[in-house]
This record gives sequence, C-alpha cells and structure tokens, in this order.
Amino acid sequence: MLFLSTFQNKVDKKGRVSVPATFRAALVKASVKGEDFSGIIAYPSFINRCVEACGIGRIQKLSERIELLDPFSEERDAFATTILGGSVQLPFDGEGRVMLSESLISTAGVSDMALFVGKGETFEIWEPKAFEEYAVRSRELAREKRLRLRGETGGVQ
Repeated sequence: MLFLSTFQNKVDKKGRVSVPATFRAALVKASVKGEDFSGIIAYPSFINRCVEACGIGRIQKLSERIELLDPFSEERDAFATTILGGSVQLPFDGEGRVMLSESLISTAGVSDMALFVGKGETFEIWEPKAFEEYAVRSRELAREKRLRLRGETGGVQ
C-alpha cells in the first residue's frame, strides 16, 4: 500500500471528512487481501502537529514489532501506550468519509479544512496553513540532505 500526493478536503461540523479516493482505493484493496477493517487507523504524530494514519495492516506490523521488545521494559510500554493506546479505528461511511474525534481535530489544529499528505505506507492529516510552513522547512532540509538518497550506484534504488 502506497499513499502519494496531497489533497485538501472540507471537514463538516460533525468532524466528518472525505478520505481521498486514491487513499480509499489502496485501503479497500488491502482489506480485500485479508485485512478485516475498512477504514483508517489514526493517531497523533510523534514528529509533527498533525494526525498520522494508515491501514490496519501497518498497525498490526507495529504491534508485532512492539511484542518483540522485552515485555517488562519501559520502552515497550511507552510504544504500546503511545502507538496502540493512542490509535483510533475510523471506519468509512457510505460516502468514503471518516469522523475525526475532537481529540484528533485538536491534535492537528484542523477546523473547516484538512490536508491529506501521502507519505508512503502512511499519510498525515494537517491544518493546511500549518502544512505550508512545514513544507517550506522540509524542502530546505531535503535539498540539504539530498545526497543521502543516493545508493551505492549513485542513484535512488
């Protein structure tokens, strides 16, 4: 599953927002392949003031990685609490929308519009102006660090 591009959608007064059609298609395709949930898993981002989201398969993989840690370690407990405890299953309604909780809306600072940003296996939901500011800083950092994308043969692999 690969989430690409950026889309802006309206958030209604109840907190419902349409998930971009290409994102829904990837999630529905994954659910046909054995995942038993049609919707998104959303949780506060560790890095940015936004909501991170993915399909149930990604959360299952993260849970499996967490289970490999020492069951009595603070690290395992921190990851389980933050990732699994902070995650919310948001099913699609008949129109391809999900309902963002007050907590998620507050986390991202979203009001009437939400920006969906594809990031590969995950995507983020941003307040549009906040993302504009972040995107400028990200482009500068990417430009500075662009050589890190080179593989041993000199190109992206």
